[in-house]
Amino acid sequence: MLEDTKVYAFVGPSGTGKSFRAQKVASDYKISYIIDDGILVNKSDVVYGNSAKKASTKIETVRKALFIEEPQRTNMIKELKKIKPDSILILGTSDDMVKKIANNLDLPEITKTIYITDVATEEEIENARRIRVNEGKHVIPVPTFEIKKDFSGFLLDPLQIFQTSNDNMPYVEEKSIIRPTFSYIGKFTISDSVFKEIIEYLATKTTSIEKVLRVRVNKSDMGPTIYVEVEVKFGINILAEMKSFKERCIKEIERQTSMNVVDMKIVAKKIKVD
Repeated sequence: MLEDTKVYAFVGPSGTGKSFRAQKVASDYKISYIIDDGILVNKSDVVYGNSAKKASTKIETVRKALFIEEPQRTNMIKELKKIKPDSILILGTSDDMVKKIANNLDLPEITKTIYITDVATEEEIENARRIRVNEGKHVIPVPTFEIKKDFSGFLLDPLQIFQTSNDNMPYVEEKSIIRPTFSYIGKFTISDSVFKEIIEYLATKTTSIEKVLRVRVNKSDMGPTIYVEVEVKFGINILAEMKSFKERCIKEIERQTSMNVVDMKIVAKKIKVD
């Protein structure tokens, strides 16, 4: 069913800037879809899959990137058959790797291979390697909001780049930089008391709230779900004030912890009358 899909490969050693340049290469060759480290990307959208960069070990990362394991492999094949992409760009560290990915996903043979040395200078490649080795930064070719929930607990930064399309029209291309903390400092965990202290601090800066009565945190791989009870001051617009306080709490928790807040509920449990 995918015999009409034209398959391209983008090859270069790990940490040389492939993900950083993937969208530009796809644009230059008018390629619709990208497969990079286990995810299927269309322009700036994650169409399907979970990034192999989230894996806890290097071996698991490689297995996910190669689509060796089930049901990851069969699910991606089903998605590709449903989409029927006219062209696709596969990223890999070697010719052998991209051939294995194409074979594992039942894709046609690769018609053209672009190498990182074709699109980047030696200086740019060495700089990318230095950043990977010294700072542990990885690039994913999609906007941060697309993968935020999948990388809860990772240090995640947006990267915006000004580009020019083939018709000379300027546009902004956004990528995401992740730094998987487990690789350097072990397992990354945050105590429930941290969330409580952030919320209590923000409450002291909110004139409509008398005090925080209770904070309950439930954690998952997607991020924390937080329940808060507060005592509010008489005479305020409760709905408006609770909405505003909730937004500030989520923003500050995500900024300070790198956690994606799945859901947050704030209940005005008591009213303080002077």
